[in-house]
Amino acid sequence: MEGLENMAFISNAVSLVTYFYGYMNFSLTKSANTLTNFMGTSFLVALFGGLISDTYLSRFKTCVLFGCIELLGLAISQTTQCQAADRGQAAILFTGLYLVGFGTSGVKAALPSLGADQFDERDSKRSSFFNWFLLSFTVGAIIGVTFIVWISTNQGWDWAFGLCTAAVLVSIMVLSMGKSLYRNNVPKGSPLLRIIQVFVVAIRNRKLPQPGIEDELHEVARVHNEILPRTEQFRFLDRAAIKHSSNNGSTSINLRPWRICTVTQVEETKIIIRMLPIILSTVFMNTCLAQLQTFTVQQSTTMNTHVLGIKMPGSSIPVIPLVFMFIFIPIYDCVFVPIARKITGIPTGIRYLQRIGVGLVLSAISMAVAGIVETRRKSVAREHGMVDSLQPLPMNVLWLGYQYSIFGLADMFTFVGLIQFFYEESSAGMKSLGTAISWCSSAFGYYLSSVVVDVVNKVSGGWLDNNNLNRDKLDYFYWLLAGMSVVNFGVYLVCASWYRYKKVEVIYKEKNHAEGKQVEMLNAV
Repeated sequence: MEGLENMAFISNAVSLVTYFYGYMNFSLTKSANTLTNFMGTSFLVALFGGLISDTYLSRFKTCVLFGCIELLGLAISQTTQCQAADRGQAAILFTGLYLVGFGTSGVKAALPSLGADQFDERDSKRSSFFNWFLLSFTVGAIIGVTFIVWISTNQGWDWAFGLCTAAVLVSIMVLSMGKSLYRNNVPKGSPLLRIIQVFVVAIRNRKLPQPGIEDELHEVARVHNEILPRTEQFRFLDRAAIKHSSNNGSTSINLRPWRICTVTQVEETKIIIRMLPIILSTVFMNTCLAQLQTFTVQQSTTMNTHVLGIKMPGSSIPVIPLVFMFIFIPIYDCVFVPIARKITGIPTGIRYLQRIGVGLVLSAISMAVAGIVETRRKSVAREHGMVDSLQPLPMNVLWLGYQYSIFGLADMFTFVGLIQFFYEESSAGMKSLGTAISWCSSAFGYYLSSVVVDVVNKVSGGWLDNNNLNRDKLDYFYWLLAGMSVVNFGVYLVCASWYRYKKVEVIYKEKNHAEGKQVEMLNAV
């Protein structure tokens, strides 16, 4: 499902900046910000999809429901046929686009967790699943930015929207065909409500002495339930699980959920708090990604786009990092991971946070390379007296492949690292929410991009204010992003060093008695 669904979403996203700039007469900056705001909203709403999946619906039902919403959005967008945009057509277009964003957010929140649920806890194939999930994501994106973009350029946007609508419909049908074969999660109540309960009860018990031993804390041991042992971080929250006389000796958490919480419930909350610095320190990488999807696409429109005798549409330029990801994902999973596993003894080869860190370093390098390439592009424009010319520069668009390819490798490391980290570290009742939080890195990155572009324009006196890229200071902007990425990586190192992986206890029932067994996460330090 992911390949077809992502084909529809990405093909529209990469074409929008060109559409806003060329058809709706937005300025270059406004076109970029409109796209990044749309992308940010699309990924942020994944939180809602994750909550729905964990609280009310199974992951399968969530995928189908939000897939249908995306289908509706594409159908509405198709009715505009993307001709010259008057206000009425623009309103219909934006309604359809944001329905598409709302739908894809729910699918992206639930689908990775649905796939991972099909594997046992210690099955090494579950780690590989996330790599192959990214590969399907990449294949869909490649088709979207090549074939679908070519269709929209040569046959019209109505044809492109029609193909995207058909693709999403087929993806829903294919997913539904396997309904009887899936392991489906049972919703365990609202994870957000459980977190709020912990804070409310901890504040209510703030005057009680800090618990000294774990026996003073409330826990409910049910067969096959995941039990999270007490940790030392954020000990003030432990007060939410203190046993005291006001609970009248109650042993059922269901009787007084706003009076006493279990240790596991408290630890779930601690996990979310520990995750927040990690997700925030990866936001800036997605701000850099937004520039490759906006300004770099505009750079391509000023260059010679003929590759092997074929004219490549500007909106298809993002295929370069996707091709690199398509090549290197199987190599990473089939070659690097087995070798690294033998060296480190870690089933995933390297730990999730190490994988994310590698991606952050590569993204900083990508921005520095982008600055060098832009300096070269402007130099070519000056040398040939084409600073104000509308003709393509005698510089091939493949020069942009350097920054794109490096960022493609960065995305391969960080994208999967984040999704797998949040899935594995989230408790059993928060898997979809954890996956949704990982998408928030993309959402905040796109929103931050709009802020950064506006602030840089005001502070610099208009580095990006000119609709002529040959007179803008885009190279300075890329170098600024590279420097900020280095600082961001330093912050990430501090956050990653502070993080403590979770440990799990599972209660098994064997020979008519309950037996506790501690299972440490395979990547635990």
